[in-house]
Amino acid sequence: MNRFILLFISVILFFAFSKPLKPDAEIHVDASKIIHTMRGGMGASWHTLSWEIPLENSKYKFPAREVGPRGSAFGGNPPVTEVDAWKQIVNHAAWLGLDFVRVEIDQRMYEPDRRQFDWENEEMQALYRILDWCEQNHADVFLQQMWSHVAWNSYPGVHPLISAPRNLDDFADGIASLIEHLTKAKGYSCIKYFCMTNEPPGGPWGYWWEYGDAKGSINDAWKRLKEEFDARKITIPISGPDWTSMPPFQEEKLGFASYLGSFDIHSYDGVTASGEANLKRWANWAHAQNKPFFMSEFGNMKLGFGGGNPGPKSFDASLSNASDFVRGIRAGVDGFNRWSFTNRGDLDGQWQLIQTFDRNTKKYLSEVKPEPEAYYGFGILTRFMSKYSSSVECVVSKKDSTLMSVALISPKGELSIFILNLKNESQTVTLAIAAFPEKQLNIYQVSKELVLKPGFELNPIGKFVAGSPKQLTLPGRSITTVSSYSLKNSDQGIINQ
Repeated sequence: MNRFILLFISVILFFAFSKPLKPDAEIHVDASKIIHTMRGGMGASWHTLSWEIPLENSKYKFPAREVGPRGSAFGGNPPVTEVDAWKQIVNHAAWLGLDFVRVEIDQRMYEPDRRQFDWENEEMQALYRILDWCEQNHADVFLQQMWSHVAWNSYPGVHPLISAPRNLDDFADGIASLIEHLTKAKGYSCIKYFCMTNEPPGGPWGYWWEYGDAKGSINDAWKRLKEEFDARKITIPISGPDWTSMPPFQEEKLGFASYLGSFDIHSYDGVTASGEANLKRWANWAHAQNKPFFMSEFGNMKLGFGGGNPGPKSFDASLSNASDFVRGIRAGVDGFNRWSFTNRGDLDGQWQLIQTFDRNTKKYLSEVKPEPEAYYGFGILTRFMSKYSSSVECVVSKKDSTLMSVALISPKGELSIFILNLKNESQTVTLAIAAFPEKQLNIYQVSKELVLKPGFELNPIGKFVAGSPKQLTLPGRSITTVSSYSLKNSDQGIINQ
């Protein structure tokens, strides 16, 4: 009798503990309910600038700022003669699946003197190398002129780095000549958008558009550039206003809108619920004009910046970036660019996804390695999404403060679901997917603890067939991707599939 009772109790306990735990939350995805189709994708800023340039502020009544006058938009790439290092860099771009790349230049590098063009210098060679990779891999380029930085077209007494162009005809001619050189002489078709200046005044902060003692309006520059593009039959849309950081949508300030073919802003505070609502106002307004809306730079300076601050490359920053991505997708953002892909890491914080530069010795590295917390924390998003994807209905039963999720379906019908656990503790969720074929889905996860393990690789940790609910365990402060893409760590990321 005692043996029978013990056996009976054992059977009861077995079935009790073999049942799935009651989930902490539920996520319901309906792949048939498309919400918005993106007109871009996801990538990171990749600058071409490399030259150290003496500041000489004493010469100017209106000087550039002494600390970080160019931010960290230069110096992240090794010399173009370092062929092996460049091969490693573009291999990392392919692994990440960067499909919407903000490529940064200035006017000084291609037009150092009025209507005198230099198409073959070191920085132009870096530009061609980046554009070659984008062209070959079908990545879209958002070409960004950061500033002019030419004395020949600066206002009297204004440092050329921060000056608005004194002669708009010359300014527009130079840009149009560059675009014609890149698209006609060089044959690049990957350039999809062009922005004429970085973070000008108009938003909460602006730096690069100074008139000194003179008066002027940036609206006149957008107008003149659009006229020049039209006259030369250049159809690449001009983007703007490129304001930072998370400028409020105020239609009365956007009188220049007719000159632009797309709209973009920056965000460096971490997108909150109110920020998401603001993004939605921007996106709805742009879409009403049949124009895309981009977050052309994003990050979170609240986690640290300046000098060699490691905050931007932390896993906390990766979680913040992923949260910004989720909120941006829900708001209708058409494309995202993280700051930044390559970066020296000693100018305004360690924003780099890959290590190209030794901050201590001030030398470029022959072996380019990932910054694991940033690289895998970003790659778990970018590797599993194609440009021009569509967001589909994704309903989460918990508040954003603990759990966030969005789902995207690619132009070829592949589904990726991105899930953020923002709690310190693990959570169990039930994932239910409707209106999607019964095909294999793959589970990928990253957390700080996981990516810092020696030899970490981003391979599937589980698989299941779509069609019935699946229970998932989410580690504390983690990012999980469930995708019909089956990628091993050795595979390139998705760009156009």
